[in-house]
Amino acid sequence: MPSPVSKLNWQHLLKSGNRIFIGSHAAVPTLLIDDLIANAKSLHDIEIVQLVTLSDNKWAKPEFQHLFKVNTFFIGGHTVRQAVAEGRADYTPCFMTDIPALFTDGVLPLDAALIMVSPADEHGYHSLGVSVDVIAAAAKAAKTVIAQVNPAMPITYGQSFIHKDDIDAFFYAEQPLPEVQPTELDPRTERIGQYVSLLVEDGATIQLGVGKICEAVTRYLSNHKDLGLHTELLTDGVLELIKKGVINNRRKTFHPGKSVTSFCIGTKQLYDFVHQNPHIGFYPSEYVNSPSNIARNERMVSINSAIEVDLTGQVVSDSIGHQFYSGVGGQVDFSRGASMSNGGKPIIALPSTAKDGSISRIVPHIREGAGVVTSRAHVHYVVTEFGVASLRGKSIRERALELIRVAHPKFRNQLLAEVRKHYWVPHYQVQTPVEVPELGPVGFKELSVNGESFDLRPLNPSDERRLQEFFYSHTKETLQMRYNSVPTQMSREKSCTLVSVDQSKDLALCIVKQKGSVVEIQAVGRYYLIESQNSCEVAFVTREKFQGKGMAKRLLAEMINVAKARGLASMQAYVRAENKPMLKVFENAGFVRLRSEDPSEAYLKLDLTPAGDS
Repeated sequence: MPSPVSKLNWQHLLKSGNRIFIGSHAAVPTLLIDDLIANAKSLHDIEIVQLVTLSDNKWAKPEFQHLFKVNTFFIGGHTVRQAVAEGRADYTPCFMTDIPALFTDGVLPLDAALIMVSPADEHGYHSLGVSVDVIAAAAKAAKTVIAQVNPAMPITYGQSFIHKDDIDAFFYAEQPLPEVQPTELDPRTERIGQYVSLLVEDGATIQLGVGKICEAVTRYLSNHKDLGLHTELLTDGVLELIKKGVINNRRKTFHPGKSVTSFCIGTKQLYDFVHQNPHIGFYPSEYVNSPSNIARNERMVSINSAIEVDLTGQVVSDSIGHQFYSGVGGQVDFSRGASMSNGGKPIIALPSTAKDGSISRIVPHIREGAGVVTSRAHVHYVVTEFGVASLRGKSIRERALELIRVAHPKFRNQLLAEVRKHYWVPHYQVQTPVEVPELGPVGFKELSVNGESFDLRPLNPSDERRLQEFFYSHTKETLQMRYNSVPTQMSREKSCTLVSVDQSKDLALCIVKQKGSVVEIQAVGRYYLIESQNSCEVAFVTREKFQGKGMAKRLLAEMINVAKARGLASMQAYVRAENKPMLKVFENAGFVRLRSEDPSEAYLKLDLTPAGDS
C-alpha cells in the first residue's frame, strides 16, 4: 500500500479560503483529515460543510479555528454542538432532499470534496459504501475530489459508485468504521415503541429515524408481516427485522423486493450485512428523500422524534429555545411523503416529559427562540408513553384535547388552562383522568366482529364530535330503548360532558372502527358509580347495523372486569321490559332480574362479592 503522506500535496490541492465538503456519518475520512491538519502549513480560513460526522470532530475544536470554519447542516456530537453554541461554527437549516442542489446549483460551490471509498473493482469503480446520502452530489459538484481508499469500506449497491477517473487524488489508508451500539431501553421508551408499532399495518413500508424511540419501535414490529423499507437511515434494529423476515419488501409498490436507504450507522454486523448485498439499495438523498418518491410507497409510515410539540401540532426538532441542537434532516421530507402516500401515516414520537419529569414536552406554545421544523399540517399522529394523539383533520380545539390526553397527567390541567386563554377550548370543557389501567398496558383492546377489526377503548374528551355523530345516527327506536324517551338534540356542550368522564371513578368505554385517522364510534357502554352502595349502574347503546353482533356483550364483560378490579360489590341496570335483546345480554352475563316498581322497566343486578361469584 503506498504511503498516505507522500501521495498528497495539500498546498497544491487546496487554497486558503476554499470551501470543502467532508464525508458524513460512518464514512468520515478521518485519517485523510488528520493528514490535512498535520500538513496544512500556510493554509487557513477553509470552510468545512458537513452533515453528522461519527468521529472526534477535531477540526471543530478551538485550536483549529484559524484553519477551519465549520458550517453544518445537522448538529451532531458535543464538539460541533459546542462550536455552534459558542459562535465558532455555523448551522445551516435545510431539508435533506435539498442539500445536494446547494452543491450542484452553485449556491454553496465546493472547491473540494474529501470522501472515503472502497478499493476500485476490476472496472475502476469505487463504492461510496455506507454513506451515499449527499456525498454523491458533493463528489459530482466539487472541483477537486480527494478520496481516502479504505479496504474496510463495504461495497454497497444502488447508485453508490464513483469511477477512479472522477477522483483527483487518492489517499490509501485503512481504518475501521465507527460503530454505534444499540442502547438500553427504559420502560417509558418501550411503551412509546409499542404504541407506534400498533399504528403500523402488515404490508406497510416504513422509515425510521435515529434514537432510542425508533430502536424501541423495531423491537415491537417483530410480529408484523411483509413490511417494506424506504428510509434514509439503516440501523441494527432494522437489520434484525430483515433477518427475521419481517421486512421482506414483498408488498412494496416502489422498488419492490428491495430495501432502499441512503446511509447506515451501526455495528460491524450491520456493515458486514450490507457489503455486496444486492437486496439493499443505497441511493442519494435527493432520490431517497424526495417526497414524491416516498409517496410512491403505499401505506408509507414515517417515524421520527422531536424535542417538543405545541398544542396546535407544531413540531420543534432542531433547537431547545435559542440553542440549536440537531437539524432539520429528513423529518419533513418523510412526513410530507408519507402524508401524500395512499394510506400513509406520518408519526412523531417523543417522551411526554424532559429533565426527570420536570418539563412537559407537550407545550401550550413553543418556547422563545425555538423553531418549527415540521408544521401543523404535516403530522398525522403524535405518540407519547400515554398514547396516540390523532391530528389529521382535527380543528385546533380537537388537536389541543388530543395532545393534552397524551401529555403527562401532572401537566394536563395546566395545559388546558393555557389553551382556554385563547378560547381554543370552551369553558365547559373539563380535564379528567382518561386512562383505564384495567384495560391493559396499551389502554385498549383489539377485537373482531363479523370478520371486521375494532378497538375497544375509553371515551375521551376529543371524542366529542364523534359522540355527536353517533347520537344522530340512531333511530327513534334505539333512542327510546336507551333513554326511555326520544331526545332530539345532542348539543356540543352535552356531548362534551358525556366524553369528559373521570375514568378513575365512573367508566365510559366505546368500540370504534378506525382506519388511519378515520374513527367512527359503533357502541358505547357506561357505568356510573353509586358510592353509597359500592355499586354502579350500567347502560349501553349500539349502532343499529351492529346490534345483536356481540358488541354490548363484549363491553359488559370488560366493565365487569373493571368493576371487580376496583372492588365494587355489585352492578345494576334498568332496561325497558320489551328490550329483549338487551335483557338477554345482561342475564347471560349473570345479572339477576329483580322486582321493579315500574312494570315497563326491568331491574337487574349482578353480585360481585366472592359469594356472589361462586
